[in-house]
Amino acid sequence: MSDEENSSSPSSEAGPGGTGVVTEKNTHQWGMFAHLSAFAGYFIPFGNIIGPLIVWQMKKDLPFVDEQGKEALNFQITVSIAAFVSAILMFVLIGFLLLSLVVIGSFVFTIIAALNANNGENYRYPIAIRLIK
Repeated sequence: MSDEENSSSPSSEAGPGGTGVVTEKNTHQWGMFAHLSAFAGYFIPFGNIIGPLIVWQMKKDLPFVDEQGKEALNFQITVSIAAFVSAILMFVLIGFLLLSLVVIGSFVFTIIAALNANNGENYRYPIAIRLIK
């Protein structure tokens, strides 16, 4: 083998600043983490927005993570708006049902998105206000 063949690898590329190797699988995992970080909202107020925002800002130089991070962030903003509206509607009792649907839907769609991102598929949430483009 020549030196040229040994120096390049099709499955990896130099990371930002030449520090480390970023593989396709690593990129897919970061896309998955962008979606799963929304579960921080169960422990930290507004963690469902802060988690995807942090992952997106850290890894937005990777195109796949940039797209999935924005998608996760947009969906979690939409979920927060829906939860707020549901909380207001609790005064007329329908909010209890709506809030439970929002929580269950958010959980299910986040898991589906994380699994698709880990497989390298660009996932778009079916219900999301796309504020960040």
